[in-house]
Amino acid sequence: MTNIEKVKNLRQSTGAGFKDCSQALKESNGNLEKAAEILRVKGIAKASKKMSREANEGVVAISGDKSKTSIIEINCETDFVAKNENFLNFVKEVSEINNLCSSNIDKLKVSKMKNEITVENNLVSLIAKIGEKITIGKTKTINNSNAQNFIYQHSVIKDNVSKLGVIACIETNNTNDDVNSFGKQLSMHIAASNPLALNADEIDKDIILKEQKLILQELKNSGKSNDIVEKISIGKINKFKEDNSLMSQDWVMEPKKKVKEILDNLKNSEIKIKDFIRIKIGE
Repeated sequence: MTNIEKVKNLRQSTGAGFKDCSQALKESNGNLEKAAEILRVKGIAKASKKMSREANEGVVAISGDKSKTSIIEINCETDFVAKNENFLNFVKEVSEINNLCSSNIDKLKVSKMKNEITVENNLVSLIAKIGEKITIGKTKTINNSNAQNFIYQHSVIKDNVSKLGVIACIETNNTNDDVNSFGKQLSMHIAASNPLALNADEIDKDIILKEQKLILQELKNSGKSNDIVEKISIGKINKFKEDNSLMSQDWVMEPKKKVKEILDNLKNSEIKIKDFIRIKIGE
């Protein structure tokens, strides 16, 4: 095998650049196996140096079917890389594996991709090749029996990859056009309104406490008495809960009605919203 053929072989098996492959073959005296090991060590070193940097760009990918659907966020440093073909191919394949793993990150990382190399090792190689920090971010799988999932993706880059993704899960005993229409509209509503929870009592307590502190601080600076501050703060926090609970939000398609009202008015269908997830890059 000529040196050029060895470089080509090494590039195909590792994804490394021509220059790095040539140097690794030189260091290993032409031994392909040792050259691959050298590239892997160098790739890990390069990746480690980049992990202290910020990675606030990236994409969201959704995979699965109506009964089991998964969403995953993969971050990078620049929007330019978020549109890179190698990056997108990696994201799409990892998204499919993530659905099989039901969003178990530990299981996902050790799962093998089409090239018979694990997700974790392919990630290291991709970082070394592209030159940016790349990380796996938020992920979730919604898999409920007797329910179906509806998705919405905004700012689609390619196929199932976008900048914002939503999965909305509804339970129903009667799938018809009204149910399908509601499911699609619900996922769009969640994308636009960004609810924090299904109901007010399910909003994370830490989020409520943080909001209460901000409201109290704002009111105290206004010079109002403690009694008035307390009354106003109760009203404001209740409004915050209402605005950020899916069931009590104004329905985007008909703002004079709440989501709960739209749900209750659906004819010939017993529908219950079971779960939802919304992931947007940059939030």
